[in-house]
Parts: sequence; C-alpha cells; structure tokens
Amino acid sequence: MIPRVFAIASAEMLILRRNWWLVLATAIMVLFALALTFAGSAPTGTLGVDMLTVSVSSMTTLAVYLAPLLALMIAFDTIAGERDRGTLGLLLAYPAGRREILIGKFLAHLAALGIATCIGLGSAGVVAALAGGAGSESVLALFRLVVTATLLGAVFVLLGYALSSLAKSPAAAAGLAAGLWLVFVVLFDLGLLGAVVLDDGGVFTQKIFPWVMVANPADAFRVWNVAASDGVALASGMAGAAQMLPVWAAPLSLLSWPLLGFGLACAAFRRVEP
Repeated sequence: MIPRVFAIASAEMLILRRNWWLVLATAIMVLFALALTFAGSAPTGTLGVDMLTVSVSSMTTLAVYLAPLLALMIAFDTIAGERDRGTLGLLLAYPAGRREILIGKFLAHLAALGIATCIGLGSAGVVAALAGGAGSESVLALFRLVVTATLLGAVFVLLGYALSSLAKSPAAAAGLAAGLWLVFVVLFDLGLLGAVVLDDGGVFTQKIFPWVMVANPADAFRVWNVAASDGVALASGMAGAAQMLPVWAAPLSLLSWPLLGFGLACAAFRRVEP
C-alpha cells in the first residue's frame, strides 16, 4: 500500500511543480502576511505586546480566509478534472484502491499547502520579530499558527475532494468550492452574528453560541489560536469568546474535521464512474 500511495503522491507533486501552483501559493501567502504584519503593527505600544504577537493575531485572521481558499483551489479539480480529461479511467486501472489514490493525492496537496503556509507565515513572523522583537510566547504562537493553518487547509482539501467527486465538471466543482468557502468562512459567522443580535444576551448567546461557533473548522482554528495565547487574545479582541469554551473544545473540533472530511471524500469518490 505505502509504495503505491507515495507513487501517486510523487506524481501529484510533479504536476503541482509543473503548474507553478506551489510558487504562486507561497507568493500569495508571503505578500498578504507581510502586508498585514506591517499594517497591523500600530497597536504594539498601546497593547504592551511585541510586534510578533500582533503579527500572529493579524495572520490568524488572514489564515482563516486564505488557507481554506488555497486548499479548495488545489482540490476542486482533483477528481472532476481527471474525469473531464479522460484520465480517471486510467488512474482507476492502476493497482491501487480508491482510498489509496485519495491518500496519495492528499499527501502531495498537504505537503504543498504546508510548504506555502510555513514559508508565507513564517517569513512574515521572522520579519516582525526582527523589526519589533519577539518573546518565547509569541514564537510559540507563530509555530502553533503555522501548524493549525496547515491543519485547517487539510480540512478543506478533503472537503474539496468530496465536492470534486460529486461535480459533473471542473466548472461545477469550482462553483461548489466557492459556495463552500462562502458558507464556512463568511456566511456562517454572519448568521451567528445575526442570531446573537436577535437573542440579545439570552440563552443562545450564553450557552449555545460558543459551541455552534466552534463546530465550524474556521472558527475552531481561530479560537484555538486565540485561547492558547493571552497576548494574541488581547491583540485580537477575542478573549471573551475564547473564555466561554473549555480549552479542549476548539482543538477537538479542528482535529475531528479531517477525519470527517476524509470519510465524506471516500464515500463520494466510491460513487464516481470513469
């Protein structure tokens, strides 16, 4: 099994390198992270934290939007594209099961996403540390941000596989991926905000809202990074939301989503005909 999985992963990495996806994704990460680092450095003296802490807070917000988007961009064409190009039948004819094919593609895509995230967020963090100083807590927060952002990307890569398997064409898969990103990253929070306003501090706001929020992998990622660092919580203004949940809630949610995503991807891919 392992040789077949790594053979598929190697082939996918060659495709990503040929398409310049890794270079473009890394460049996007670096540019946005550097821009947010310097744009958000003004509150450093006011909040009494080092520049790296403020930078991590800004990059947490960036990663919530950018990591799922890049993940869906790399995943939406995985199955639908193979079927559209007529290569899916050849892929399924290989001596590898469908689960092995998904695992191989996932390893390659996760590695590419991890490299882009590490270089993009890490370089901005290094620049912030050199420009405004960094403490041990802020360095740990940066490391946590890189790891959890990659994990968040993994969730949406797997969900992208499921959508790609269900779609009839790459164009339809792209539309479904855009809709998924809007629901999880934008509309979900807007809906919760509206519910909180209507509830006006009632039972939903006090008891139900935190758990519904952390059920979303994007919000679980944000809460995990905020709750784990007092400096980041202060700089982000989300200390109150993070304190409403036990410390294990956000990590458990984010770590459970890849398992759910892989199950959905396998179930959808099993129904695909060449």
